[in-house]
Amino acid sequence: MLDRALDAPQRLWSTVASYFMGDDPTFWVAMVPMLILSAALFTRSLQSNYIFDEQEALLANPYVNGKSLAYRDAVKRDFWGLPPDRSVGSYRPLPNYVWRGVWEAQQFATNNVNRVVQKFQAQGSPPPPPPAMQPWIFHWLNVLLHAANGAMMVCFTFALTRRRGLSWLAGVIFVNAAVLTEAISGVVGIADVMGGMGALFALLALRLPMWAMPLGVFAGVMFGLFSKESALVCVPLVPFAALIFAPLTHPRRPWRALRTVVASLACIAALVAYVKLRKYWFPAPEPAELSAPLDPSANLAAKAMHAFHRWFHQAPLPKDPLNNPFVQADFPHRVAGALRVFWRGLTQVVFPWNLSGDYSAPQEPTPKTLTEPETILGGLAMAGLPLASIALTVTAWVRERRWRRIQAPHDPGAVPAPQTGLPILAMFAAVGLMWIVVAYFPHSNIPVLLPTVRAERFWYFPVIGSSLALAAFFVWLFDRTRHIKAGAVAVGLFSLFIVFQSARARLHAFDYKDDLVFWDATRHAVPFSAKAHLNYSVMWGARGRLDIREQSNRVALKLAPSWPMAHIYLGDTLCRLHRPDEAWPHYRNGFLLAPGDPNLIALALQCLWDEGALEKHRAELEQAADANPGSWLAYLVHDTLNNGEKNKGVDPKYRPRGYNEGPKE
Repeated sequence: MLDRALDAPQRLWSTVASYFMGDDPTFWVAMVPMLILSAALFTRSLQSNYIFDEQEALLANPYVNGKSLAYRDAVKRDFWGLPPDRSVGSYRPLPNYVWRGVWEAQQFATNNVNRVVQKFQAQGSPPPPPPAMQPWIFHWLNVLLHAANGAMMVCFTFALTRRRGLSWLAGVIFVNAAVLTEAISGVVGIADVMGGMGALFALLALRLPMWAMPLGVFAGVMFGLFSKESALVCVPLVPFAALIFAPLTHPRRPWRALRTVVASLACIAALVAYVKLRKYWFPAPEPAELSAPLDPSANLAAKAMHAFHRWFHQAPLPKDPLNNPFVQADFPHRVAGALRVFWRGLTQVVFPWNLSGDYSAPQEPTPKTLTEPETILGGLAMAGLPLASIALTVTAWVRERRWRRIQAPHDPGAVPAPQTGLPILAMFAAVGLMWIVVAYFPHSNIPVLLPTVRAERFWYFPVIGSSLALAAFFVWLFDRTRHIKAGAVAVGLFSLFIVFQSARARLHAFDYKDDLVFWDATRHAVPFSAKAHLNYSVMWGARGRLDIREQSNRVALKLAPSWPMAHIYLGDTLCRLHRPDEAWPHYRNGFLLAPGDPNLIALALQCLWDEGALEKHRAELEQAADANPGSWLAYLVHDTLNNGEKNKGVDPKYRPRGYNEGPKE
């Protein structure tokens, strides 16, 4: 009995080792551990409510939960369910299709439970509480899809290298990446996860026969683009991978040049088809900056980029200095700030010490000089990683040609054996390093200004590359130090890396317990984010703690004194505390800063009405309205003053949507 108990750990280890190192990893074999790992790291609380953008993406999305739009209408709406003339530039129909299906499945379950409730009521028994639309189910889709991406990473790596250790390392490093927590634990990250899935589909398609490969690449890139526009990076990256990996995907007939050309044509065809279909289904207006003629003195590269932007254009992106202060910077300072942000994100990939769900101003301000240390490091990294990729590519080619000169006379169809290692690892590192920079560049705020200055979900595509490069590095280190205590140096370093990544991912996922916990963690992670403090105050206000709301609201206003929302929300807090006279100066400042924001204006006017203070400030309100003719301020002020008795304040159709509410009918 004792012997059996002592042998149990050894038997368990043998079973685990056999699972991972015995048979070749297939998708379903890899999916089991990847799903366990993804669920253990990123699953958020079952009691979680709608956090951050999830209220707009799900509750207020008229496509996801509306009754007036057909299931097929996702192609006619943006990510938030808005039509082309009201879009903020995010066209992602595939995630919306998924959300609609999940919503309707939940609705079906709710209706069945309601029938049970009615049955209990008819029998006089206390009915069970009816279920609500749970954000947790939408979030867990991300966990599942991320695990599937990790399994595809394992399969892709093994198919090319036949090295089980390298393959499992690549999958584990990818699934474990703590910087991806926002994309997986947050519901709206499904666009990034599905976009990355499209990229992995395209990479897997490189192994297909020549006649089928372009079809697979085309399908993968199309899937990625209709999931998130960031999949645009697949157009240069998949052909680059085809070029480097040709001797591994088709060892007997690499045909590097031909496979690269065919993959390029497939990617370009997917991009053209995507743009044509998007413009047909979703004819968004052209942004003003693209409609304006380009400076005649612009160089050829600038003209080509401008022409591409005009052809590719999406709906105009919002430009809010609070979310992206780079909109107010000149181009050199914008690039300097973008390089600094790139460096900070790159370090988070390897050493994710401080993760946050928000980085709005003034947390990431425009740099004062062009030579800040992090700017220089970011520039060196953005230039150095592709140069290192090229150097590794040359090294791999030289070593491969040398190997073939020695081996080819004896075995013309031979390929470099996995145990030789170096050419294969160099190829993986080359693709990985190039992938990091190219995949991140569209999110860098250098080629085009984005609505957000920085977000960790932007790293989902680049981490595909970093996972390949890091896996190659750890295997290379193990091969080089195998003779020193059985590779203890490599094993120890990898163990420290993966344990730290796991701990940071799990701790950050705990931040998604509910909206209050999320914003509390965010304001501590990024103490200079005005939005973090303001949203933290709103969460307490929704729970009736107006004293805490006032305190945090004042912090937000101090950080962003020209932010209209900070003024209006502080005024709203004071007004709800029955101090409308103290609220009025903040309302007035908010009106002057944002006369075109109907939600903020309606919020202020309604509270003034409820507190009986509207008439007291009639003269000042009319003066402000007259100073902004044709604005929402002018309309809502005059309408509320003239029709307040009939509407009990602001016309109900103009009142802002309440906290945790869906779309107004």
